Amino acid sequence: MAKPKMDEGKVVNLSMSNLDIFPDVEQADIVSELLLQNNRITILPRCICDFQNLTTLNISNNGMTYLSPELCRLTKLKTLVARNNYFENVSLPKELALMQSLEVVNLSGNQLTEFPKQLTHLPFLRALFLGANSIKSVPSSIGNLTSLEILYLGGNCLQQIPFEIGLLTSLVSLILADNRLKSLPPTFANLQHLESLNLHNNQLSILPPEIVTLNLVELSLRNNPLVVRFVQDLVFEPPSLLELAGRVIKVRNVGYSASELPQSLIQYLDTAQRCVNPKCKGVYFTSRVKHVKFVDFCGKYHIPLQEYLCSPTCTDYPAICSSSSEDESEEEVGVKIKKVLLG
Repeated sequence: MAKPKMDEGKVVNLSMSNLDIFPDVEQADIVSELLLQNNRITILPRCICDFQNLTTLNISNNGMTYLSPELCRLTKLKTLVARNNYFENVSLPKELALMQSLEVVNLSGNQLTEFPKQLTHLPFLRALFLGANSIKSVPSSIGNLTSLEILYLGGNCLQQIPFEIGLLTSLVSLILADNRLKSLPPTFANLQHLESLNLHNNQLSILPPEIVTLNLVELSLRNNPLVVRFVQDLVFEPPSLLELAGRVIKVRNVGYSASELPQSLIQYLDTAQRCVNPKCKGVYFTSRVKHVKFVDFCGKYHIPLQEYLCSPTCTDYPAICSSSSEDESEEEVGVKIKKVLLG
C-alpha cells in the first residue's frame, strides 16, 4: 500500500479506507489532523507518539478495545474522538490525566460503566461526550472541569447527579437524557450560562425550584413521570398526636416555658415549618403533603416544582389542624396540649 499523503492543511484523512493496521505516514511529526474513523484498526502502535504536532485524532468506529498509553505523549493533542469502539474502564490509561492540552474528548458509544476520573484532571476541557455507555455515577471531581461548556451524558444508567455539577459555571449545554434520574440537585441554579438542558426519558417527578433562575433556550422534559406519577404515588400520613399538639401550640401561640416542658419537646417545637400556602396559617413538623405547583419558566414553559403543605386540604382551605373542638377555650386547649406533651 502506498504511503498516504497529507493535504496542504497537514491533514491526513484515511477514514473509510478499509484499513486493518495503522498506516505508515510520512513526515508524521508535521501532521496536525489524523482521521482514521470507520476502519478496522484495533490498536494504536507505539509509533503514534511520532505525531508530536498532532492536534486532532479521530479513531471512531474501529473496534478498538484498548487505548495505548503512548497516545498520552501527544502533548499538543486538543481533540480526541474515539466513539463507537469497545473501550471498557480498564481500557483507558491513567496517563490521560496528563494530557493537559485536551479540549474535546468524545468516548460515546463504548462499554464504560464508570466515569473516567482521569478526565476530571483536564483543566482546559471544553466539551466532553460520554453518551451511550453504561456509566452508573458521576464523581464529585467533575467539579474540577470549570472550563467545560458541553457535557453529554445521555444514554447511561445515572440515578443521581452530584452537587458539584453546580461548579461547572461555564456550561452552555447539558445532556442528561435517557438515564434513570429521579431528582436534580439545587446547585443547578449556579449554571447561569446554561442554554440547553435535555432531561427527557428519565424518572423525574419534580424539578428543584432553583431551576427557574436559569435562562434556558431549550428544555426537554418529555417521557418523565413528573406530575402524573407524583399524584398517583401521593400518600399522606396523618399527623401523630404529638405533631397535632405541636401544631396547635404554634398556631394558637400557646405559651410554654422550660419549667413546664422537657428540653427535647422545646427543641421539637422549634422545628416547626410554616406552610407555604399564603392563605394558610398552619405549620407542620414531619407530617406534610408534597404539592406540585406549575411555574412559568423563561416565558416558554410551565414546569412542576415541589413544595410542602401542612395538609391535603390546604390547597382549598386555610388548614389548621387541631385535636380540639371549636367550642374549647384557649386555656382549655393549652391544658390539653400540656397533658399530651408531658404524657
